[in-house]
Amino acid sequence: MWAYTVGFTVLPHVGGFLGWFINRKEIPVWYEKLKKPSWCPPRKIFPVAWTVLYTGMGYASYLIWNDLGGCSSKAIVPLGLYGAQLALNWAWPPSFFGARNLKMALIDILCLDGLVIGTICSWYRINTVATLLMVPYLGWLAMATCLTIRIWKDNPEQKPGKSE
Repeated sequence: MWAYTVGFTVLPHVGGFLGWFINRKEIPVWYEKLKKPSWCPPRKIFPVAWTVLYTGMGYASYLIWNDLGGCSSKAIVPLGLYGAQLALNWAWPPSFFGARNLKMALIDILCLDGLVIGTICSWYRINTVATLLMVPYLGWLAMATCLTIRIWKDNPEQKPGKSE
């Protein structure tokens, strides 16, 4: 049974690592030049925060999967919402850093917020611990959403044909 625990716990890290790896060169080049609010966390905080958050949400998804008896019909909605929010979570870095599309990243994170809230609501009656493990993630997302909104508003996108 430990293999399932490890697998579910590690899964969120896979997309997070790939997102970082693919976009790592854009961070010092492009991201650092963006106008950001004074309350923007330092760059060094992000990998630490995401490691903790991905671990918590991954383990929480294992708890839900386990409590619902694996991939049963009861698990379709709770784990489907979780999978959908995880996909949007993984899609944000390529939109923001890779495509430098602040508007698309904003749409992504707003949809992500809704899916995380839906996930938490669907998990509440299944496992309280799993639900509580998602709360720090929701808090971080609230900050990340506000940060994305500010960056989008404060950094108008370049029109085609204009260079940086």
